[in-house]
Amino acid sequence: MRRLLFAGALLAPCAALAGERIPDLVNQSTFAGRPVGMMVLLVVMSLVPFAAVMLTSFSKIAVVLSIARSAMGTQQSPPTIVLTGLAVVLSAHIMAPVLEAMFETGRATWDESASGAELLTTAGKVVQPLRDFLTKHGGAEERAQFLDLSRELRGPDRADEVSEDDLAVVVPAFVITELKEAFQIGFLIFLPFLVLDMVIANVLLALGMQTLSPSQVSLPFKLLLFVAVDGWALLARGLVLGYR
Repeated sequence: MRRLLFAGALLAPCAALAGERIPDLVNQSTFAGRPVGMMVLLVVMSLVPFAAVMLTSFSKIAVVLSIARSAMGTQQSPPTIVLTGLAVVLSAHIMAPVLEAMFETGRATWDESASGAELLTTAGKVVQPLRDFLTKHGGAEERAQFLDLSRELRGPDRADEVSEDDLAVVVPAFVITELKEAFQIGFLIFLPFLVLDMVIANVLLALGMQTLSPSQVSLPFKLLLFVAVDGWALLARGLVLGYR
């Protein structure tokens, strides 16, 4: 009992000193003493899943990989979670230069005593590398179409407020372009497998084996063809180089 009392007497000043220093440490923190910065951070974090899907190459890669699996006829092999993980890895590889540029821009323009207006200005500068990426890989025809739609929605009095570089124009144009290119790539992927299905079906018909399913017979040959050309590496390389 005496030992406990002695230990408590020794720890009491330490606890009091820590209690005095904790508020100072909180105030010295980057966001704890700045409610505006904390609010901006929470808003950005809530938009991360949406941005990761729609403002990166993820949607295009995920669609192409799903179409490739359907073309091979392997149903759930590889599983959807594996294809999604591969799409995430390839998207992170593609978007790494853009994220690095955004980080460097934000670090260069960040001010510890920035006000709300200055934070908005900083956010506009940080988004610029992403805006350049979306503009580069978005179709000009799609941007012109959404620019006309945005001006029409705002009416003739506010039509001049919208420009071709606004995110309200660039983002939907990028998403539509990505989906269009994904289905174009999927069509090219389907062609060799479709030709192989037709050849196998004609061979079975010529041999009088109508009871055999052409899709089941052609599946091993599809897998052999895909492995022979190193399909996954070739597909990943083509998708990554499409964002040069």
